[in-house]
This record gives sequence, C-alpha cells and structure tokens, in this order.
Amino acid sequence: MAFTRRDVLKGCLAVAGGTAALPLFRGTLFTDASAAEDEPTWNKAPCRFCGAGCGVELGIRGGKIVAVRGDAQSPVNKGLLCAKGYGLAQVLYGGDRLTKPLIRNNSGDLVESTWDAALDLIAGKWKELIAAHGRDSVAMFGSGQWTIPEGYAALKFMKGGVRTNNIEANARFCMASAVVGYLTTFGIDEPAGCYDDLDLTDTYFLWGSNMAEMHPMLFNRMLQRRNSDPDVRIIHFTTLGTMTDGGASETHLFKPHSDLYLANAMAHVLVNEGFVDKSFVANHAVFKRTIDAVDTDIDLAAYTAFLDDYRPSDVAPAIGIAAENIVRLARMFGDPDRKCMSLWTMGVNQHTRGTHMNHLIHNLHLLTGKMAKPGNGSFSLTGQPSACGTCREVGTFTHRLPSDRVVANATHRAEVEEVWGVPAGTIPSPTDSPLTHSMAMWDKVASGSIKSVWVSTTNPMQSVPNLKKYRDRILAREDSFIVVSDVYPTETTEIADVVLPSACYVEKEGLFGNSERRTQHFAKLVEPPGEARSDAWQFVQVARKMGFTSLFPTDWDTLLEKYLFDEYRKLTLGTKHDVATWDQLVASRGLRWPVYDGQETKWRFNATYDRNVGQAEPDGIKFYGRADGKAVIWARPYEPPPEVPDVTYPLWLCTGRVLEHWHTGTMTRRIPQLHRAVPEALCYLNAGDASDLGVAPGDQVVIESRRGSLTMKVGDCRFRPPKGLVYVPFFDENHLINEVVNEEVDPLSKQPDYKKCAVRLKKA
Repeated sequence: MAFTRRDVLKGCLAVAGGTAALPLFRGTLFTDASAAEDEPTWNKAPCRFCGAGCGVELGIRGGKIVAVRGDAQSPVNKGLLCAKGYGLAQVLYGGDRLTKPLIRNNSGDLVESTWDAALDLIAGKWKELIAAHGRDSVAMFGSGQWTIPEGYAALKFMKGGVRTNNIEANARFCMASAVVGYLTTFGIDEPAGCYDDLDLTDTYFLWGSNMAEMHPMLFNRMLQRRNSDPDVRIIHFTTLGTMTDGGASETHLFKPHSDLYLANAMAHVLVNEGFVDKSFVANHAVFKRTIDAVDTDIDLAAYTAFLDDYRPSDVAPAIGIAAENIVRLARMFGDPDRKCMSLWTMGVNQHTRGTHMNHLIHNLHLLTGKMAKPGNGSFSLTGQPSACGTCREVGTFTHRLPSDRVVANATHRAEVEEVWGVPAGTIPSPTDSPLTHSMAMWDKVASGSIKSVWVSTTNPMQSVPNLKKYRDRILAREDSFIVVSDVYPTETTEIADVVLPSACYVEKEGLFGNSERRTQHFAKLVEPPGEARSDAWQFVQVARKMGFTSLFPTDWDTLLEKYLFDEYRKLTLGTKHDVATWDQLVASRGLRWPVYDGQETKWRFNATYDRNVGQAEPDGIKFYGRADGKAVIWARPYEPPPEVPDVTYPLWLCTGRVLEHWHTGTMTRRIPQLHRAVPEALCYLNAGDASDLGVAPGDQVVIESRRGSLTMKVGDCRFRPPKGLVYVPFFDENHLINEVVNEEVDPLSKQPDYKKCAVRLKKA
C-alpha cells in the first residue's frame, strides 16, 4: 500500500484530538505522491528517532530519499512505523540545512568559511587554551544520537588525545538514573531481557511512561499481546492522563514524587503476604541499606522491618491511590502464575531520587523471582537511538570507558590504553582530571573555568534545566569559545563561535544500539548537502591538527567508521558485553549483545540463553556482574523533593514530549506534516484549574517559577493533568519551558529532575 503525507497528517491530528487509536501505518510513504509510480532502490536502516530501534527501509532515487516504509524483516517493529518514523523521508531536506562551516566575526555575525579555516581555528584555540589554562579548560558535550563510531572517536580524542575527562552526553539528562540503578543492583548495565518479553508476559507495569506516544511500536506489541489473551493486564502508573490510558487495562494517578511510597508499599504486601520467592532470594540476592552514607549489608528481617513504614493503609493518602488498589496490584505482581514486566522512562529517571526508584522497581522483580526469565524482568526504555549503544556501551561520560569500565579504575584505564597504543598514564585518573557531570560542566562553562566546549548533535541551549541562568552567563563572557556541530540552526548555534555542518543519518555510515542491547548498522545511502561532513570526521581532523596523529592513522580515512568500530569492538571482547562483528551487523537486522559465534543473547544471567552463566545451580540463574553472583535488593526510603508547591507557587509543573515531535524539535519541526499537526507547544491544565484562572483552550497564560517565566497558549484535552498539575512539552524553541524548570539532580546519577517544580499561573 502506498500513501501520502496527508495520511500521516491525518493520523497525527487524530492523536491530537485525543483518540485512543495508535497512529501506526503499514505501507510506503512517498515524499511526493506522484513518485510512487517509479520504484526506488530500497535499503535497510534503523530509525533515527527513539531508542526502540525500529527497522525502516529507505527508498533512494536520484541520490535522494524519496520514500520510507517499515522493514518487515525487522524483529523490532515487524513492518509497522509511527508518524515520526515515516518522517524520516524528510528529515534531511529542511530548507535551512547547514551546508558550510560558519565562523562568528567581530561584528557578531556568523559568516561562511572553509573547513581548513574552521578546523585550524578550533585546533589552534584549543592548543592555546590548554597551554594557558590546562587540559580541563576544554570540553566535549555529545549525544545519544551519536553513532557508535562517532562516540568512540570523541571519547578517544578527549581522553586519549586531550587527556581530559571533560566529555559528557545529553544521555545524562534521560537515562543516567537507569544506568546507576542497573550497575548498583546487578553490577553490569542494561536490561537482562529483551523485546521478546513484550510478547510473552501476562502483566505490564508502566511506571511514569507514556509509551503510546514515546515508544508507540513497543506499545503496539503490548496491545497485540493483550488482544490475544483476555487475562493479560496493562497497569499504567502516571501523574497525568495521557494517550497511554486508552490502551491500558487500568490507569492509576499518583502524586508527583510519591512513586517511592508506591513501590515500597507494594514490596510491603509482597513480603508480608507470602509472595516472596524465598529460594530465589536466598540463592540470588543480598539486602543492603545506606546508613550514614555507607552502604551496609542487612538481612530479610531488617528489610521487612524497614517496610513497616510503608503499609499501604498508611501511605495511600500521600500516594493518591486507594490502599485496596495498591494491595490488589501488589498481589497481581506477586502471583506466581503470572509473568511480570516493568517498563519505565523519564517519569522514573528524571527524578531527584531516580536511582532509588530504579532500585525499588528491581526489588519487586527480585523479591518475586521474576527476573532474567522469558516474560519477566525490569526494563528501562531509552529515548535516543544510541543512548545505549554509544553513551552507555562506548562510555561517553566523564567517568566511563568502554564496556562498563570506569576511569577511577587503574586496570580499566590500562586496558583501554593498550588497545589505543598510548603510553601508560595517558588516560587521566579522577585525581588528574576531575569528573565533571553534565550540569557541573555547564556550570563551569558559564563560570569560565571551562573556556571552550564543543557541542555535537544536541541542543543544550534548549534542553538544559534552569536554562536562562546558564545561557545568560555564557553570553556575558567574552572569553568563552563555543563550537557546535549540527545539521540545522538551533538555540545552541545561536551562541556558537564556530558552527560545523554535520552529515545526518544515512548521509554517513554508522551503527546505533537500542534499548534491548541490539546493535544495528546502516550504510551511507546519500551524499550530505554542500560541505557537510560526519562528526567522526570532524573529531579526527581536529585531533590530527592538534598533534594526536597516532590515535587516528591516515589509512583509516577510506573506511573510517569501520576502523573505529573494529577497534571499539576489541574493548568489548571478554567483558560480557561482546558485540557482533562489522560484517555480521551489515548482513543482519542487528544482534543483541553479548554475541558469541554470531549468536545473540536474549536473556542474560540465565544459563539456558547466556553462556556467561555456566553451570549455575540450582536454577540456572547467576547475576555475574557482581563478584558474589547475586543482585542487590536495596532498602530505599521515601525522601521529599527539593521543591514542592506552596502558597506562592501552588502548582506542580511537569515537562515532556508529544508523539509528533522529538526532543527539541530540531528535526521534526522541519517535517511539514508533523509541524502542521503540532505547530507549537501548549500548556495543558486541569479543567478545574483552568476554570479557577478563567481561561479556556487558546487563551494565553503566564507560567512562573522561582527561576523564570514565559507566556504560552492553553491546550485542549490531549493531556489531562489532575488538579494542581500543569504539563508542557519542551520541543518548541519559541516557548523555552526549561527556563522555568528546576536544575536539581539525583545525587547518585547526577540526572536533573525535569518532572517536578513549583509554579504559578496567571491569565496573560
């Protein structure tokens, strides 16, 4: 079936109108309906948008993408695509693509330049800054949209060449709490299970995740599973009404930040009503609690006593869910005849206690033995196409190195130095180069202790919380030097001294890694416009101009991405993160690591599927990420948020996304049908709060917090906040809601809490 942009637009408008049906399509979207008459050449690729990793086929004619369809051979989406996926046919062709390097002149204008001039300027400026202020005076801020080769090149350039730990990625803003939660529970990052669990489980618990809009293809698999078996249940925990409600079996609204109460209350039921799988816990778990900032071993009795403060009848008022429902749902979770899968995204991770909340979800699965088995497990979903494959696995964070290595470990540094062929001591320890997480990095850029930052494939001047504070301080500095690599003008290119035009998506070769550990390859299918070049090429050129020629040999140039990946792969072998070979990935629709002899691993920690487990007794389960082979059940108490509504600021503000737009809208706002469907961000209010203010959809309101204010139009019923809560998407550069948002972070993951701050509204 062929269909046009009008069909996709109608689907988007149906969502905006509040219908429950998912806007999923099977067919071919041509950018020009008349082009369907002449069949293009088709090529596979993973989708460019969220972390689901759907497979697409791109139709190429005349050196241009003219059509897109879902890849029927993809095990992720099986031929279906959402509205954003079909927009891939137009992502590359916005009228304002960056096509030449730009340098800001003395008059403050960005003017066209040459690659040699721009790269020489960057390399010369960085050498000058390092000589005058030290290696930590420069920094790199990247993205979960980096391909694996791009992220690896950036990591090697910064830690092996510049020799600074000043490299971070915007994935810190979206899934850092999940990373720390996995590492401190299982000793190794990323989910034990895979998307096959979506087709096998009986019960889905969604924790703060609007999957119908944010991961629609995965939600569709859940709906198909539920429709095949009337006993299957989808339980949706959320702070506001969303499109996901239409597909859920039950939706339960909880008060912001009270999920800590909720998960502990469910654990109380499991422990006190006999739902604990005692054999599983005895063989595969230990209990811990943090006492006076020290992680301390406890036992089941102490954990049970800890839960005494979380009786459902006692904490239900603070949660907003009736105690009888908490008990009933906990019993459903604990039922030994039901398989359970938990899924979560930003509602859990963007939380000042996001790591603790990750722990509490893992606890429920460990207590009941519903972990590392088909249809059972705790599964975090990522929002970017390679937040897992690049940021987490390559290690593009200040404290990390490939395959769960960390710079604080001298052995880990030595292992990477050996592969890189650099002298011992090249990679700096935290003593030699402090670990600076994303928010601290931007604070240092704003204060001037970091003189220059190279921003690649992300738009922090729209996405950073308490945005105005950072942007204004950076703009006030005369000594800052900002480099931005991107495909379109953004709020961040507005403050740049040098702008480099980047190749986008299949204008270069690359690999992404999705939420289920699936590494996927895509080929270069079309030429980038003008003089745009890949980010990996840009990093390599500057590295060479700075004198780091041994890191990136010139004979890599013809197959740069392959050589980068092949070297990175060496650092995965023998680490239980082993990724497939380049050739295996080129020939497949992706493989889930660890991969041995071309065979992927679906369920880790389970001897039936994972060869790393060996002869684990008595049930074939071993959490080998930890030396004792056991996972941790953490006693994590409720802790209040840093800011709550009061008399002056009486409402909660929650920020997020909509189906049609992705993150800061840099790409999706250039896709005509998506932009027409949702041309601006709106402020969604409870009907009662709107009535109290005397406003209706279409009216203007002023949103104010302790940090800033902006004026926005009131939205319709698409999102349905309870009384006392306001919801605003952040994709619209004309309505920078992050100027209002709190910058407080989780103390363990350093991830900001975008979901809760206190605001007041008034009619404009």
